[in-house]
Amino acid sequence: MELLLCIDALKRSSAKNITAVIPYFGYARQDRKVVPRTSISAKLVSNLITNAGAHRVVTVDLHAGQIQGFFDMPVDNLFTTPIFARYIKKNIKSKNFICVSPDAGGIERTRGLAKKINADLAIIDKRRPQAGKSQVMNIIGDVKNKNCIIVDDIIDSGGTIVNAVEALKRKGALDVYVFITHAVLSGDAINKIRKSKIKKLVITDSIDNGKRVKNINKIQVLSIAPLMAEAIKRISNSTSVSDLFN
Repeated sequence: MELLLCIDALKRSSAKNITAVIPYFGYARQDRKVVPRTSISAKLVSNLITNAGAHRVVTVDLHAGQIQGFFDMPVDNLFTTPIFARYIKKNIKSKNFICVSPDAGGIERTRGLAKKINADLAIIDKRRPQAGKSQVMNIIGDVKNKNCIIVDDIIDSGGTIVNAVEALKRKGALDVYVFITHAVLSGDAINKIRKSKIKKLVITDSIDNGKRVKNINKIQVLSIAPLMAEAIKRISNSTSVSDLFN
């Protein structure tokens, strides 16, 4: 509501262009009707932003790329993959990597990171018996005696990631690192992570969790401020933002 009110105020003040910078696009996980008589929340939110008067949206790692098509305006969906790749090359001294997608929907994101660090790819076959709960059915790929890197856009309650790490360990994986863009960390998620077999959870500050994870050695926060600042500068100067996707 604050965002919509700000856009409306700017529109009524004769602003030439209004860019909504939304690091974490809320309601993005509801991008289709999974069961009858449910709302497509991502489409509703995009309609609200459009009708409020925004001319452009800048966001980071949308849960589903097709959400860009919900807007009748330019949408810059920036990626954190280059940030994660630089961190891995600088801080993790190992060559025996394999990148793991926590579900079928994250394969493209995981493949992008694997290419940047020259690693193989594995996929976790996950099922959701009910909302908010997941079950690992199988692991596609050889993770034995390899350091695994799980990459995903959102960690919410932490159950999916913790289950995935345990499944990888049972298959003979060595250390398991987890890289997440949006750390919702709802409920008891932080305690689950603290007690889990995760070697390191690396998140960004798209959601402000600085105080909550300050004293937890297992969790490290990377800033996306330089990425967002560069995008804003280029948009303001009417120059290309294409380089930021590489």
